[in-house]
Amino acid sequence: MEFGPPPAPRPPRDSIVAMINVVFLLLVFFLMAATLAPPDPFAAAPPAAPAPPGARGGTTLHVAADGRLDFDGATGEAALAAAAAADGALDLRADRALPAAELARLLARLAALGRAEVGLVLAEGG
Repeated sequence: MEFGPPPAPRPPRDSIVAMINVVFLLLVFFLMAATLAPPDPFAAAPPAAPAPPGARGGTTLHVAADGRLDFDGATGEAALAAAAAADGALDLRADRALPAAELARLLARLAALGRAEVGLVLAEGG
């Protein structure tokens, strides 16, 4: 009884395990390398400008439309004092509905506390 020639061996199939490992390692790398920013304490829509400046990487004083202040969890006058005493660049993220006179008073108070240079965070567009 003759069964014919033996079947040709199949070429080995490529395994995708190596690609899955690479994707998983990249995911872990990006999760470890990412910097998570805490959420804003309250919603503030910054004013728009045609060409906003780049982020300076400093600390941020948040100002709501009604004049509430927040700086790293401190609120009110404590936030103002903590912002004035903070090291590095200070960015001011004010709501666009904040009256300009209130913003000017806040900047004058910061200057009186020794904070001469304050950056204003702007939204892209305008």
